Order: sequence, then C-alpha cells, then structure tokens
Amino acid sequence: MTKQEIKDLFLKSGALKEGHFKLTSGLHSPQYVNKFDLLSKPEFAAPLLEEMASRWKDKMVGIVVGPAVGGIILSYEVARHLNITGIFLERKNGAMTMTRGFEIKPGQRVLIVEDVVTTGGSVREVCDVVNEAGGSLIGISLMVDRSGGKVNFGIETDSLLTLDLETYTPDECPLCHDGTALSTPGSTGKK
Repeated sequence: MTKQEIKDLFLKSGALKEGHFKLTSGLHSPQYVNKFDLLSKPEFAAPLLEEMASRWKDKMVGIVVGPAVGGIILSYEVARHLNITGIFLERKNGAMTMTRGFEIKPGQRVLIVEDVVTTGGSVREVCDVVNEAGGSLIGISLMVDRSGGKVNFGIETDSLLTLDLETYTPDECPLCHDGTALSTPGSTGKK
C-alpha cells in the first residue's frame, strides 16, 4: 500500500480527529488518532493490519506481542497473517505484565505491535517484559507514530503512518490558555 492509501483509510474511518486532547502520555494535542474508530471497522482495519504483517513476513517472527487493549486486536491479526501465535500484555497494578498463561520462550523471535505511539512509553514497557522473559526482540511494528519519527527504540521499527503532530505539556498548552475544552478520549490504566 502507498502512504496515501494508508492515510486515506485512517481519514475515511474517522480515526484522525481535531480538537483539544489529553494523550495517554499526559501531553496535550490539537490532534488525536482514535484507534478504535479504525479498529472497530473491519473494512478499514483489515487491509492495514495485513499490510503491517506483510512487512515482517520474511523476518522469521516467532511470536507477536502487543499491549492491551488495542494491541489485542493487532497482535491477533498480525499473528494470523504470519500464521504464528499472538499474545498481549496487560497492566496489573500499573505495570505491564504477562498474564493469562501466555509465555515467551527464551530465544523466541518477538515482534511487538502497537497502535499509536507518542512517546513510546508503553512499547518500552513491553520491551522490558520481552527481555525479562528471554525473548529475542527483532522489531516493532506501529500503526501510527505520532512523534514524526523521533521516537527511537534502538531496534528496527516500522510505522504504517508517521505523523508529526503537535504536543504540549499542560502548562505550555495554548489550547488550555485559550480555554478550549479538554477531551480525554482514552485511558490505558497507566499511572
């Protein structure tokens, strides 16, 4: 798929939003990517998730891991296209944890999938869990990189859509200073 075809699916699904949003990172932004507006519509999500998987088909991925909640859908679909196992991690007491009897075997080649990244904090937490389990982290696949390509995980990273969207600390946010109503559209349980 071309970059424009990918962006068009995000736009047609209604996933790209304008307003005043508080992101999971705590930063504020005049733009927001509502992943669930995309992931709840198979006609838009299916071709994107197939594209994510196709970019890793020759990398000998052994297991796909994603953080809950969006990563549940992504890990399943990418793993399905690669014909391998897909698992997800959940937050327990504020920390990313492997639960439900899921396992990453020592040396197993791991691909992390994530929906939307701004600072990369959740992905780094998943990397820590993979490393603690002895997995061999081979790459990270993102639906959307909101950092404009600035986030760096020190490993091969691929993003379907890279956006350089403005973000502000709450103290420096011009939308807060203008009195624009703040929306907190999603929450990961992160503390």
